[in-house]
Amino acid sequence: MSKMTKTQMVASLAEATNMSKKEVVAFLEGMTDLVYKEVKKNGECIVPGFGKLVKAKRKAREGRNPATGETIKIPAKTVVKFRLAKAAKDAIL
Repeated sequence: MSKMTKTQMVASLAEATNMSKKEVVAFLEGMTDLVYKEVKKNGECIVPGFGKLVKAKRKAREGRNPATGETIKIPAKTVVKFRLAKAAKDAIL
């Protein structure tokens, strides 16, 4: 089974919503921009029925270089995590 491409997703959504492919692409791009801005500004964004993007800080820690086995310091950084909504888990699993 192959993964759905963006083109296939757009075509499927256009058919399901009676929107043009152009309108679906514009909606998806608009939603993506909105979610990115919201996470950047407020640290999180909830997409109802799908999940939540959350900005989180990771502490500095020690790690190992797998090639040499030498201990290295991994600096602190900010990452984005995705938490799947319960409704999505229930629908998928």
